[in-house]
Amino acid sequence: MKRLVIMAATAGLGATAFGAVAATAATADTGAAKVSAVKWHACSDDFVKTVAANYDPIFPVSKIVQCGELRVPLDYAKPNGTKISLFVTKTPHTGTGKAKGQIVVNPGGPGGAGGIFGPRVFAQNSPAMRAAYDVIGFDPRGVGASKPSLSCDTAFNQEPRPDYGTGDAKSVKVWLKRTYAYDAACKKADKIGLLKHIRTIDSARDLNSIRLSLGNKKLDYYGASYGTYLGSVYATMFPTKVGRMVLDGVVGPSDAWYKANLNQDIAFNANMEYYFGWVAKYDSVYHLGKTRKEVRSFFYGLRAKLAKTPVYSADKSAAVSSSSLTDTIQNAAYRRSAGMWNMMAAGLSAYKKGDVAAFVDTFGGATSGAVDDNSFAVYNAVQCTDVQWPTSWKKWHADNTRINKKAPFLTWGNVWFNSPCLGWPAKASKPVNVGAVKNLPKNILMFQATADAATPYQGAQDMQRRLKGSHLVVQDGDRTHCIVHRGSSAVDSYFDAYFLTGKLPAKRTVHVPQLGDPTPPAGMRSAAVSGGLLNDVIK
Repeated sequence: MKRLVIMAATAGLGATAFGAVAATAATADTGAAKVSAVKWHACSDDFVKTVAANYDPIFPVSKIVQCGELRVPLDYAKPNGTKISLFVTKTPHTGTGKAKGQIVVNPGGPGGAGGIFGPRVFAQNSPAMRAAYDVIGFDPRGVGASKPSLSCDTAFNQEPRPDYGTGDAKSVKVWLKRTYAYDAACKKADKIGLLKHIRTIDSARDLNSIRLSLGNKKLDYYGASYGTYLGSVYATMFPTKVGRMVLDGVVGPSDAWYKANLNQDIAFNANMEYYFGWVAKYDSVYHLGKTRKEVRSFFYGLRAKLAKTPVYSADKSAAVSSSSLTDTIQNAAYRRSAGMWNMMAAGLSAYKKGDVAAFVDTFGGATSGAVDDNSFAVYNAVQCTDVQWPTSWKKWHADNTRINKKAPFLTWGNVWFNSPCLGWPAKASKPVNVGAVKNLPKNILMFQATADAATPYQGAQDMQRRLKGSHLVVQDGDRTHCIVHRGSSAVDSYFDAYFLTGKLPAKRTVHVPQLGDPTPPAGMRSAAVSGGLLNDVIK
């Protein structure tokens, strides 16, 4: 699935169904090399400033967060061979005495930097949770401050990018050329063989190394989006090493990864249609149309114009293409959010009013210079090697042409976000058969909204069937991807009770009500998409 915001976005899904490859349960610490304790030290000034800017208004964490590095094997089959470094963070508990535990967290992606996710989860935790638990974040292998960091082509996402098209011959020719050039760049960029060892099973072993480095007998874990898949793979590989595990915004293992993207196309289209209706409801604010049909017509009309003629900032340093418009406004389909929903609608309204600067601030991307493709590169590196994607372009074209007829918002953008898997320069492995193992933990707790577009509800049901004994909290009708710490006291009370007392819901599946739709904030205005805001919606 696609991730925000470089191209279209989703949480990390895609492909063929899981075969009959059962993961053999690892004994105590099989597959882990000798692990040293992390040596904690002060974080860099830049990291501290980022934490302060994003999370201190919630809870002051910038002065207490600590950083460290953990050396792990590149290839766990060769524990004494080449080592790589994982960037790790710790936000210590606020209570007196020893912490109740240490929750290791992952924000998803794949390709999401998790070092910064640790302070964020801590800041959003309740006072009781902050008092009880340290929160451990980490940048997965290849990502962010972990070394080496994978980057393939820093010019790939410069604006204006080509239109995604509709599977027509012209756009297919352009994007396939870009696809195979990107694959070649990734092959060239890989100096140590990282591409062969960046699968989810490698990160699951890294999780186990982190657990060992902390001196913990079991892993307490919170994973969001793709992080739910990582958690489920860990539970299958190391079933006796799972402590308390929460999976939020759940990936359906049976669809990883190709089919999952097709499922997303339909779900994101539905959420965008809902959003168009919300914008129409507030036509007195945005003036984009009084009906969903009118707003939809405005959006697709604008996208068609941008496909022919991108809009530039006054100094030409940024531009809005049809592709960047789609990628950025997709944020509105990730969650119910007054700030985000207003920002996207206000940006469209600015275009209609002729305010080019505000429009480009909201939807534009840089036209020159290196555009960081680290998350995009690792996203593909994981998904393309977790499982074999179809190698026939004919199949891709037929499947997506069919889906695009009923879901035109995301489909072809999603194709080109994932197309590097057509010719990825590392061999794919067979996926872990999630849940097919003895001694599977029975206490895993999952959270899911029924109208989540990034990880559709059916995926959570699939995961619950596989993780026998797991419990599921369902937010009926809500359109938010990952629902913990998203404003529902009912959701957060289940989360807190589980970690603080071990208490699970009375039934295997319980339902909580959705939150109401937001209203435009007072003094609404267009605002540029900032890293902090996106970090709050992308998992």
